[in-house]
Amino acid sequence: MCGILGLLLHDPSVDAAPDICEGLSLLQHRGQDACGIVTCGPKGRFFQCKANGMVRDVFDEKAISKLIGGMGVGHVRYPTAGSSNHAEAQPFYVNSPYGIVFAHNGNLIDGPSLLQYMDATAHRHINTSSDSELLLNLFANNLQQTGKFRINEDDIFNAIGGLMKQCTGAYACVAMLAGFGIIAFRDPNGIRPLGVASRRSNSGKDYLFASESIVADALGFSEWEDVKPGEAVIITRSGVSRKRVAEHAIFAPDIFEFVYFARPDSVLDGISVYRSRMAMGDALAVEVDKVLKERGITVDVVIPVPDTSRVAALNLAQKLNLPYREGFIKNRYVGRTFIMPGQQMRRKNVRRKLNAMALEFSGKNVLLVDDSIVRGTTSKEIIQMAKDVGAKKVIVASCAPPIRYSNVYGIDMPSRTELVAYGRTTQEIAEAIGADLVVFQTLPNLVASVRQFNPSIPTFDCSVFTGEYVTGGVTEEYLHQLELLRADNVKKKSGASSWEGKGEGSVVNGFHDQETMVASSGPINRADDTVGLHNTWNVS
Repeated sequence: MCGILGLLLHDPSVDAAPDICEGLSLLQHRGQDACGIVTCGPKGRFFQCKANGMVRDVFDEKAISKLIGGMGVGHVRYPTAGSSNHAEAQPFYVNSPYGIVFAHNGNLIDGPSLLQYMDATAHRHINTSSDSELLLNLFANNLQQTGKFRINEDDIFNAIGGLMKQCTGAYACVAMLAGFGIIAFRDPNGIRPLGVASRRSNSGKDYLFASESIVADALGFSEWEDVKPGEAVIITRSGVSRKRVAEHAIFAPDIFEFVYFARPDSVLDGISVYRSRMAMGDALAVEVDKVLKERGITVDVVIPVPDTSRVAALNLAQKLNLPYREGFIKNRYVGRTFIMPGQQMRRKNVRRKLNAMALEFSGKNVLLVDDSIVRGTTSKEIIQMAKDVGAKKVIVASCAPPIRYSNVYGIDMPSRTELVAYGRTTQEIAEAIGADLVVFQTLPNLVASVRQFNPSIPTFDCSVFTGEYVTGGVTEEYLHQLELLRADNVKKKSGASSWEGKGEGSVVNGFHDQETMVASSGPINRADDTVGLHNTWNVS
């Protein structure tokens, strides 16, 4: 899962980097592994700064001052496959044709065949295991087919339309062409979020692309509008061009954005994340009330697991006429445990992140409300913390149904065997995490909670709950290879490189690769990881 941002200021003499940096800090919840900014200055020159780390650590005043130019692209990253090597920090860059910078959120499921095409037909070298670099080179290759000295909007639309015919998967992308403008496009199913907004400046209109509307709100942009599925948007200082470039497909945004990932103050595809979580709490209350009555269990207090579940927990408590209390105090200087790489790191950071107040737990039957139960790591630790301070019974209510399947569209839910609900009944899940009882939201209620705010959306991607993948093309073999790449124990290996799903003995740039399929630690063949633009990070 990643956050992307593109900004074009009408006045090219004003630097875009400060606003891009602020915008990335508002998207930090979408990725805490690495971040980067590339700006375009006079004569189309690019300026780059990217590295592993949080936005606040990578971009100090000195770093921002070196990013010259009135337009730019930014990215925050959490790796869903591959490694945390800073060579895979985005945005990516190619110098031919025209000079292109590219940032991407999502995941392709046909990487191996596309890599073969890049090698055998397009003759383009892919330097990392990131499918973002692959997407960039597909786009660049399609543009190069025009053979033009200077391209126009129609050429760009045609290039993106060709890319959408070539690729299968989820992708929300922002690109920048040197001296031309910024571009955004979204996959035909609209799985990953992306929007556009504008604001008045002294000289004209500034334009913004971002993963979530909160960026527009905070930076003073208005008229937020979602990029439509299969649509491309091109913005130059002369104007805005929009066109649907893909064939019609089922619009199916990822429902897990509303459950967990997006900020509550964002609006995605016309749906308030905050309102949808309120509705999830109302629906979950009905299910909890039914189960508690069946079991003859009474609850003394409702306590949310910070932070995402607070909204739903409050609505649930109000609906059931139960006391709502903040029983866990959060250390705000520890990152989101869900997106921390490594099971041991997640487990260790739960207790660093949360402290249970005995006053709210001791001698009580406690109903803990969480947004979801994924690996069960956080839930197990939290339940034990509650019992350690005297909770009599701990019942867990999840705003999402049991997660039993891998996500192949850009969220790190890697191996099915790592998911606590995989192959387990609800009772077995409760036993695995140490709860006295677990109550899950039903899938129809979850979908209804979100869809009621925009009935024009026909369906949502619910593949983590159902195993049904809206794009098609997800085979058991693909899932197996994906799990090999993404599993935590494989991520720890940093010595070899591969492509997501690439078979043993495949040909890469004319060489037979016989390495075991493990996560990439960076560029293929140990190439210099500063290939491309000069990186000003940590340069005095």
